[in-house]
This record gives sequence, C-alpha cells and structure tokens, in this order.
Amino acid sequence: MKAAILALDQGTTSSRAIVFDHAGAIRAIAQQEFRQIYPQAGWVEHDPYEIWSSQLATAREALLKSGLAASDIAAIGITNQRETTLIWDRATGAPIHNAIVWQDRRTSAFCDELKAAGHADAVQRASGLVIDAYFSGSKIAWLLDHVPGARQRAERGELAFGTVDTWLLWNLTGGALHLTDASNASRTLLYNLRTGDWDPEMLRLLRVPRELLPEVRSSSEVYGSTVPALFGGPIPIGGMAGDQQAALFGQNCFSRGFAKNTYGTGCFLLMNIGREPAPSRNKLITTVAWKLGEETEFALEGSVFIGGAVVQWLRDGLGIVSSSSEVEALASSVPDSGGVYLVPAFAGLGAPHWDQYARGTITGITRGTTAGHIARAALEGIAFQVADVLEVMRDDSGIPMDQLRVDGGASANDLLLQFQADILQVPVVRPKVTETTALGAAYLGGLATGFWKSRQEVQRAWQVDRTFEPRMSPDLAAHRRSRWKEALSRARDWEEHSTQRPSAKS
Repeated sequence: MKAAILALDQGTTSSRAIVFDHAGAIRAIAQQEFRQIYPQAGWVEHDPYEIWSSQLATAREALLKSGLAASDIAAIGITNQRETTLIWDRATGAPIHNAIVWQDRRTSAFCDELKAAGHADAVQRASGLVIDAYFSGSKIAWLLDHVPGARQRAERGELAFGTVDTWLLWNLTGGALHLTDASNASRTLLYNLRTGDWDPEMLRLLRVPRELLPEVRSSSEVYGSTVPALFGGPIPIGGMAGDQQAALFGQNCFSRGFAKNTYGTGCFLLMNIGREPAPSRNKLITTVAWKLGEETEFALEGSVFIGGAVVQWLRDGLGIVSSSSEVEALASSVPDSGGVYLVPAFAGLGAPHWDQYARGTITGITRGTTAGHIARAALEGIAFQVADVLEVMRDDSGIPMDQLRVDGGASANDLLLQFQADILQVPVVRPKVTETTALGAAYLGGLATGFWKSRQEVQRAWQVDRTFEPRMSPDLAAHRRSRWKEALSRARDWEEHSTQRPSAKS
C-alpha cells in the first residue's frame, strides 16, 4: 500500500497542502499566503498565477517535510475556495484576466436586473441557488463582456472557464484536463441539480457559451495524473470538491440529517439531505454535497456573515483583548452574559434573515456590565446565529438532528461549543483532526484509488476529540433564544431607518 494522500486546500487568502496517512493523521503541512487585489470598492481579485504557484510550492514543501516521494503518494485530492471565477486561453493556458473572487460584488446590479425581470424562481428550481453576485455565473458574463474579444473567442471554443479546482487540475496535468466536479459545478448558477449537467436555460439567461465550460465529473475518481516533472514522478489525481462540501465529507456526514458547522471568519452550515435536491422554503441554498459514482447527494447550506470576525473586532475594534486566544478566558471570568446580547450584524445579516440593512447591536447593558460580559455575549452571538440557521434547516428538511459536528478556528473554544450545545439542545462533536476540509479532499482522493476501500473504512479513521453535551435546561434555552430574537429585532433594518432621519442642518 502507498504511504499517504496529498490534499491541496486552495483557500481565499492562502494555499495549503497536507499529507495524511492511512489513519487520517497529519504527516506534514505547508501554507503560503498570497495577494488580495482590490481594484475598486466592492471588487476582489486574485492573480491566477499566484494561486497556482503558491499551491504548487506548498505541495512540494509538504512532500519534503513528510520525507515522502511522489511514488509514495496514492493520490492527490483537491479542495478549493468556491465560486471564484477564471477564464484562460486553451492553447497557451494564459488567463485573460485576474480571477474574480467569490466575495466580489461588481455584478450586483446585473443580478438585480435578473431578479427584477422575474427569473428568481426559475433559477432556484434549476440550480438550487438564489440570484446573487456571490456565484460564478454572473462573473463569467462580466468577463465575457468586459475583456475585449472574449465573447467571440469563447463562442469559437478558444477559451476555458473554471473555478479554482479546474484551474489547478489544468495546471497539474499540463493542460490535458478541463474538468470540474459536481459540487463545484453546483455553485455556478449554470448547473441543473436534477439533470446533473449544465442547464441550457441558465446558459441562455446568463449568455454563457457551452463551449467555455468544463466537463462535469464525480467528486471521487481518477481524473488523470500530474505532469511527472512537477513532483519527480506522476501522482494520480483522485478527488475534487468545494471547500464546504469537502468539510462535510471530512466530518463523515454521510447520512441524511448529519450536519456540520465551520467556525471561520463567518460560519458555514451544511446538512446532508440525501439524494433528493429539495428546495428551501427559508432562503437557504440547495447544493450538491458530492457525487460518488453515479449517485449524487445533496445538502442544504446557510451562511452566517460574522462568526470569528466578532472576536477580531473585540481585539482590534474594542481592544478588550490583545489576542483572539484570550477571549475564552475573559468570557469565562463571568458566569453568564449578565443579560447582555450582542448581535454582530456588522455587514447585515445572512441566512436565514437576509437583511442587508441590519447593523451590529448590543442590548442589556447596565452599570454592572464588564468586558467579560461583552466577550461572553459576543461568543454567544455566534452560537445564536448558528442556531437560527439550523432551526430552519430542520424545518426545510423535516429531519431531526441528533448532533452537530464542528470544525474551523473557533472550534478550539470550549466555552463557545458548550454554549452551542446548550442552545441547540443537541450534542456538539469536535473531531481530533479539525482540518476537515483538507481531510475530506484526502478521503475523496483515497477512495478513488483504493487507499481507503469504503466509506466505512473512512469512518473508522475519523476520531472524536470531545463531545459537548447540553447542560442547560430546555426551558432556559428556549428563554435565551426568545431574548436573542428580541435583540435581533433591534438590529433589523437599522441602516434603512437611519437614512430617513433629518439631516443635522434641518
């Protein structure tokens, strides 16, 4: 048997590579940040060459640290920042423009026009998504319209579109493969969840030529091998999935109703809903979780805009801690939040509220309120937002949830996870390996090459670090949720109302 799997984890601000052994343990890890490019307000770009060069450099560094050669690696698994859009020349491999990042809002007006024209329902039925600048489709249209000659060249089949997985696969194979997997394809607005292929009506609506698009394949199969010169020998490439879907797989959420939350700058919640792509009634997204063989499984997804970012604000904005790691100790210095609620709607509210006019609010402050109460309320605000999303996920799916699996930077915070279990009234499970995005990519690559024989074998490799059982009474949890909703109501529509006030001169 080969010794290990190499996972490539290409993120929004850095590229990472992790070598995993058969037990799912980390043998070596390497990480490299790259530039964020802001041409103007609301625009975010990456240099495609920096994405590739940083990912290649970390892959080589991780192999060197592990002491392994290309011949020791069973497969490469790829996971990536989703929705980020690239177009390049098929003949030369040269990008026609910087990558437009998922955060970029330059196509908001175009998306508003599509919604105003009444296309929202048709788009959700086909793609499971909402019309928003977040997704790749409108970014493709922008590039074709704004790069001279791009639309004509695309229609002639001279250009190739890809999300980051496709761009990496193209470069790893020396331009031999132009493929994506179903999980990444489902983030474009162009993919039909029921047919499992590009949707002709969505292509027409967004004016995207079919000749531009990659072939859609499963999330776990041997697509091809790397160019031998890259790593001193060929390595099979066996798995691809978008980062949040890879984390769902890495958390072993293989059964309907299993859910995971990633606590990053924001929070991403996904629940496995099985093999039927049921639409959300509560403004969540329906997405492909993964495709294995001919079977596709789906997930509901909800995004919280401000998760760990509220801790950064406590550090950088208020200055009540000097490092993020101090927040748990400060919050633990008081027995509870003292009636204080912090709604971190710094940039509006995401799912399920979708209120772009909401703003951050702190309620319940008295003369007895301390920095400890504010810190505790900030952590609780993260957990309350997660609970709001999971509540509507259960309503949409009709599936009772037995536990929540967690990962991401803030999952190291025991106080946060205990309160999350309390407020949800279900156990919260933290795995030993919290690098679940990369681990999911490794699992997909390993299953394709026989490194792991089955999902059951993968499940044996996944290990629990700690389970947080609810300690709060159901009545108190319900009371805290109701008070949170009152605080939330104070934050709603704030910016819209503030614009209606008389000016200082009147």
